[in-house]
Amino acid sequence: MTRTDQDSWDLASSVGATATMVAAARALASNEASPIINDPFAAPLVRAVGLDFFRRLVDGEVALSEASEDGERNLQTETDSIAVRTRFFDDFFLNAARDGVRQSVILAAGLDARAYRLAWPSESVVYEVDQPKVIEFKTTTMSSLGAAPTAERRTVSIDLREDWPAALRSNGFDVTQPTAWSAEGLLMYLPPDAQDRLFDNITELSAPGSQLSTEYHGESDSTLTMSDRAKQFSQRWATIGCDIDLSGLFFDGERSNVVDYLTGRGWQTSARPRRELFTEYGRTFPDDETSQLRNIIALTATLG
Repeated sequence: MTRTDQDSWDLASSVGATATMVAAARALASNEASPIINDPFAAPLVRAVGLDFFRRLVDGEVALSEASEDGERNLQTETDSIAVRTRFFDDFFLNAARDGVRQSVILAAGLDARAYRLAWPSESVVYEVDQPKVIEFKTTTMSSLGAAPTAERRTVSIDLREDWPAALRSNGFDVTQPTAWSAEGLLMYLPPDAQDRLFDNITELSAPGSQLSTEYHGESDSTLTMSDRAKQFSQRWATIGCDIDLSGLFFDGERSNVVDYLTGRGWQTSARPRRELFTEYGRTFPDDETSQLRNIIALTATLG
């Protein structure tokens, strides 16, 4: 599953399949005894996509008791990791709303259901930006479920490597209002130069007081490339029984330091390792020196 600069996908292929994977993890996390997130739409959306392994996973048909010890551990780690990440971005949007921000943009929205499940204040507008097939699928499926957005939801069907700022503006985006931006689980799927352009575009579109939240792989002693990380990612899911090849999804190449890049463009940043978020949300961080989670950094930033 090799990436190209102009590749495309739906929710059953390439990068889109990872959105389905993440939704499956959110569904499992939401059904835990003491959940830290609540996403009632995750499982129905996964079923609608129709990828057999993930459908069986959310329906409890994957026999974990028969899986290897590594498989059980990896599934719990992936579930906890997605739950922690989801909670972090949920809190980001709710905190921004409490700060008075009424315009939000979810970049690479995938099967994200925040426009339907968060308690948005009145007059909130939530933009979802993603590939046309992804937007169409989610809109149609949520409608069939009888789900109604809890904010004014506006969709922008476009690839982030294209002129998405123009598409956003044409759909009513107000550059004079502070905006809450999320780039969740996104940067590694972009070529390095596209990552820079993403932050340049966000900055250009943002009024003072805008807020941004993202995550990235921080520096470490590891010599692993993004391709190596993708292979590890795929191998972990293979131990659970996933037969979908998820390697080859990340773009290699030297990337800008996210904190330095945003600081140089006027953002005040705050970065925290995911390990801290695990502790804050009551989850046990995996004690594994080779874990990719060890150098994942969660970042929030405010412009001006």
